[in-house]
Amino acid sequence: MTYQIQGEKGTWEVVIGMEVHAQVIAESKLFSGAAASFGAEPNSQVSLVDAAMPGMLPVLNEYCVEQAIRTGLGLNAQINKTSVFERKNYFYPDLPQGYQISQFLHPIVGKGEIEIDLPDGSAKTIGITRLHLEQDAGKSVHDQHPTKSYVDLNRSGCALMEIVSEPDIRSPDEATAYLSKLRMILRYLDTCDGNMEEGSMRADVNISVRRPGDGLGTRCEVKNVNSLKAVQQAIEYEAQRQVEIIEGGGTINQETRLWDPAKQETRSMRSKEEAHDYRYFPDPDLLPLHVADTWIERVRETLPELPDQKKHRFMKDFGLSAYDANVLIAERVRADYYETVAKGRDAKLAANWVLNELLGALNKDNKSISESTIAAGQLGALVDLISDNTISGKIAKDVFAEMYKSGKDPVQIVEEKGLKQVTDTGAIEKIVDEVIAENPDNVAAYRSGKDKLFGFFVGQVMKKSQGKANPNIINELLKKKLSP
Repeated sequence: MTYQIQGEKGTWEVVIGMEVHAQVIAESKLFSGAAASFGAEPNSQVSLVDAAMPGMLPVLNEYCVEQAIRTGLGLNAQINKTSVFERKNYFYPDLPQGYQISQFLHPIVGKGEIEIDLPDGSAKTIGITRLHLEQDAGKSVHDQHPTKSYVDLNRSGCALMEIVSEPDIRSPDEATAYLSKLRMILRYLDTCDGNMEEGSMRADVNISVRRPGDGLGTRCEVKNVNSLKAVQQAIEYEAQRQVEIIEGGGTINQETRLWDPAKQETRSMRSKEEAHDYRYFPDPDLLPLHVADTWIERVRETLPELPDQKKHRFMKDFGLSAYDANVLIAERVRADYYETVAKGRDAKLAANWVLNELLGALNKDNKSISESTIAAGQLGALVDLISDNTISGKIAKDVFAEMYKSGKDPVQIVEEKGLKQVTDTGAIEKIVDEVIAENPDNVAAYRSGKDKLFGFFVGQVMKKSQGKANPNIINELLKKKLSP
């Protein structure tokens, strides 16, 4: 479904491109040996290189380069065998050098693409323009003193991948689907943890509006948006703001804006710089980077099965719907958990128990699947007990609740509580006869055409058997004995 904005003077469409800054998972920074972990005491992970002390020279971290190559391959992108680090010159208090070492004309990764899944069940391909490596700036802290700002350089020099999309995104839903899919791929590849709340993944959203079919309008960049919800809200607000300005006779200024989640609005930060404003030039301290074919192929061989490959395999091999497969592959650990449960078992039944019971319970407690008290093998054993008629589906839910609470194995719970399903036809027939004898009026009513009473008889038999009687046997016996 096309996303359009209805203004007072007609219909508009929104055009969106995204620049995502993803912090590379690495032990140390891009050009120094300082630690790159999150949450350390301010300024405790800063080398002389990070602090831009005179005479300090950057040394490129080989592992960060490998992580960028891995990410490029995961995005179906071209790996450029030669790339160049350049100095991007601008002043900011938490940028000690007065420039950022980045890549511009010759990035390490070229064009690629991502397939996104939309709420209506359709899919769309979003183009990737480039991925380049750069160092992060430090962090200014403004809430520690009434009149002063503090600078924390722990983040200074951490390796970032800036992943730039084509302006192919046409709605807030597509934007969040793109960001979600990109984060999922990075997590599968183990090249970025995707924790937006910690700042290790940040999105700059470029937004413009135009009449359908017209050329691109003037864009505004909404900087450092740090959640999926904020991306959606920022696009909705900014697109509406631009439409109102244009329809009011004004023009859009190309500028950088900030999203204010408290006021639910964007506000101007500065005029948007062009590339020449940064006076890019090759960094004289770093030689051009040459990547051998053998290195690229070695990295390619280590790639995991990626989300789209896994989704299509789950649908083909396990007979799952696209929706169920998408939910299961959303996290690599979740997909692995499901595969362990489903191995050698009824795959759809396994999916139902993972999706409905386990994820339902975990979501209620705000826990991830890695925090589950029920191991995948234990849930698989519960599916076995249902499949071989040891317990009914109804009793299985009680067993599951006990497993979730205690972490015990399902077989142990069934044994301790005497929950085995009764499949002895003679024993069940005896209970059926008792129920029929105790309810002559309902028997007469059923035989006279009130078919809905059949459920009453099933319920009574289940009640007398404490939920242990096999439902299929109950149904067969009741149909036979209640027939006129």
